[in-house]
Amino acid sequence: MPSPDNPRPRPDLLPGTLELLILRTLDAEPMHGYAIAQHLRKLSRDALRVEEGSLYPALQRMLVKGWVTAVWRKSATNRRTRVYSLTAAGRRQLGEAREQFQVMFTAIARVMKG
Repeated sequence: MPSPDNPRPRPDLLPGTLELLILRTLDAEPMHGYAIAQHLRKLSRDALRVEEGSLYPALQRMLVKGWVTAVWRKSATNRRTRVYSLTAAGRRQLGEAREQFQVMFTAIARVMKG
């Protein structure tokens, strides 16, 4: 049983899932990295905590693949922040990734039911 001294370990994401979650998040609106992480944490009711060491390398891979673009902007606190937006290729990838996820989810559910 989890306690403050021994919290329940957070589950690892399946390969490709982080990219799917980022694409889905950016489908709603452009965001900077911290906002993406907070959005995922909030919608998952704190179950998904994406650390900088995972988030920014994933965003960089997605930039290289052409799924997202990024521009530097000033934040409300007058700091420079990199804002990421979904591209047309990113929207196509989101559609494909959603389909693949649904197939995998359904298969896992069947196995778990026995």
